[in-house]
Amino acid sequence: MINKLPEDLPDCTVFLLGKVYQKAHGDFKKILKPFGLTNMQHLVLEGLWYRQGTTATELGKFLILDKATLSGVLERLVEGNWIVKKEDSEDARSSCLYTSAKANTMKEQLIDARKQANDELLSDFSMEERILFKRFLRDLL
Repeated sequence: MINKLPEDLPDCTVFLLGKVYQKAHGDFKKILKPFGLTNMQHLVLEGLWYRQGTTATELGKFLILDKATLSGVLERLVEGNWIVKKEDSEDARSSCLYTSAKANTMKEQLIDARKQANDELLSDFSMEERILFKRFLRDLL
């Protein structure tokens, strides 16, 4: 898990959360590298697997991402042939988002990669600790 920190380090939750984020993000980035995806792109793909046909606005709300961040990620996923934008049949000003055949072929592998990253990060935790940890993180959102 995290390298042992000096005992005299100030008790700073923000610092600790930041260091854990760096570790988790870095480890997952390495796992995703062979797929040519970033962590954020993977998050968006997983979101779309749960919400095929959603708009970018709806997806942003679902994933708690701001419009500016999501916009760039969506562009790169379209360029990489990971997702497809189709005109919304009810509102021509809006597009609906779908995962591509390429993404759907890789779905199981990519979800397994995310599960592997989670398992490695939480490997020192008991099942009860994992459940509590996730609950605490959700409570901080």
